[in-house]
Amino acid sequence: MDRRRHRERRHRHIRRRLSGSAGRPRLAVFRSLRNIYCQVIDDERGATLCAASSLDLVRAGALEAGRAGSVAGAAKVGEDIARKAREKGVAKVAFDRGGFRYHGRVRALAEAARKAGLDF
Repeated sequence: MDRRRHRERRHRHIRRRLSGSAGRPRLAVFRSLRNIYCQVIDDERGATLCAASSLDLVRAGALEAGRAGSVAGAAKVGEDIARKAREKGVAKVAFDRGGFRYHGRVRALAEAARKAGLDF
């Protein structure tokens, strides 16, 4: 199996027991080679409450393109998603790392979101 299939297998294993609800939506993270994306999802309704990505921050001018795939870029995305979630009235989330290891950019995003006020 290649890396992508291993990650997808880990992700399916995680998602069997992790689900977002209205009280505690799921903060899902996807990491590509150049960018990092995250969404706050209510799985009961099948609705995305808010989303943020390094690509959005580059377009808005809040992040330079060369830094989008970096740990610093992921931290900015974590702050952004926490701000958007708090505006929607979400304080607690269930963290879904999407089968990625909890280090580097995924960890930076999670820690920045925690520091900005999300509880998980």
